[in-house]
Amino acid sequence: MAHSLKALNRPLVSTSVSVITYQKTLSVDLTGQKDSFSNSANEFLSGLPGQFPAEFSSIVEQVTGRVSQALPGLLSAIPDELDYTARQTVIRPNVTAVMPLYSGGAIPAIQHGAEAGAELARAKQAGAQDLSQVKLVQAYFGEQLAAALLTSATQTRDAFDKHLSNAQALFREGVIPRSRVLEVQVARDAAQRSVERATMEQANAADSLARLLDADGGVRPTTPLFVNSNGLEPLADFLASATSEGQPQMRVAAAAEHLADSGVDLAKSRMRPQAYAFGSYNFNRSDAIPIDPDWIAGVGLRFTLLSNIDRKDTLDAARARQRSAAQSADDTRKTIEIETSRAYNLVETARRSFLLLDSNIKAAEENLRVHEVGFREGEDTASQLIDARTALSVAQTQRIATAYEYVIALSALLAASNRSSDFPAYVLRPDRITAP
Repeated sequence: MAHSLKALNRPLVSTSVSVITYQKTLSVDLTGQKDSFSNSANEFLSGLPGQFPAEFSSIVEQVTGRVSQALPGLLSAIPDELDYTARQTVIRPNVTAVMPLYSGGAIPAIQHGAEAGAELARAKQAGAQDLSQVKLVQAYFGEQLAAALLTSATQTRDAFDKHLSNAQALFREGVIPRSRVLEVQVARDAAQRSVERATMEQANAADSLARLLDADGGVRPTTPLFVNSNGLEPLADFLASATSEGQPQMRVAAAAEHLADSGVDLAKSRMRPQAYAFGSYNFNRSDAIPIDPDWIAGVGLRFTLLSNIDRKDTLDAARARQRSAAQSADDTRKTIEIETSRAYNLVETARRSFLLLDSNIKAAEENLRVHEVGFREGEDTASQLIDARTALSVAQTQRIATAYEYVIALSALLAASNRSSDFPAYVLRPDRITAP
């Protein structure tokens, strides 16, 4: 649309063909012309005898007298008023050109507004691309999260199968009562239900990723969930890139300001004169009506003295939109800074939590080993063993979920700071720790 308006300063040339049927009646008063002719003729005749020799003067007088007597009769044959009626069908092919010379600033305002609209569309497109990448990261690593949770649930179920087998053996040997076997059975069944639920979630995540990528055969992710052990760059670096001119939301705000500025210029142009050149050429001059010119060219100046739209109120409204756009741009900058800072903190929190969970998992694994030995020797109860196994499963699940939170927060941070293209670099950093 912006490109289509680049030629507004050029002439507008159009051609047209019209068929016209018309009738014209003309009335001409001949009374004055008849009287003038009669007076002139009488003066001429009265002076005519003196122009001849004396011997012929009597003859000339007789002739002029007779002519003078016959003249009124001759003039009476001419009507005092002549009526003429013309009726005709005319074909009028012509070409017309109009070229603006001065628009009061309207044409530049329209063109700048269109360019601002194009930039607004490009900025929204860039923002949509960033959002699409965040959604892709969510879907891609969401499938990895579901797969990791399924693996963890399966391992927990298998471990409870082993515990149940040990409990049944201890019961047959009379080491533990049947109630403890039933406790382990209940825990094992709960683990099985977790596996079934995780299987469904993994299937849903895989289907969502395949549909998002239009992959009918499915997608097998190869990049695992990860966390970078080293901290991020300083927050100030992300804030600087987040509020730069290239950031999509900042581009949208800037384009909206430019669009509002164009609206003010357009409103001002309505208070200024307009100058234009024009011309027209008739291609059928032989069949034109009498008042039609063969061609016409000229320059015109137009100024609106009184408009049915209050131009001052229109200008005030445009300036109000201009102030609103400027305020919106400032609010956008603040919002981006808040979102960037929040995403930065989420990334750092997830990173630190992930590293701290390593020691929790080690402690949970050692606690489970101790209770497994104690259960086999009949010193610990089934509840203690189940609690220990559950604690380890929870810690492993938290570690997987924390890695997913880190990846999602990182992609959101990079999108907010206009650095989405840096995401692969974080995936390939040497300090990457995969999960599980």
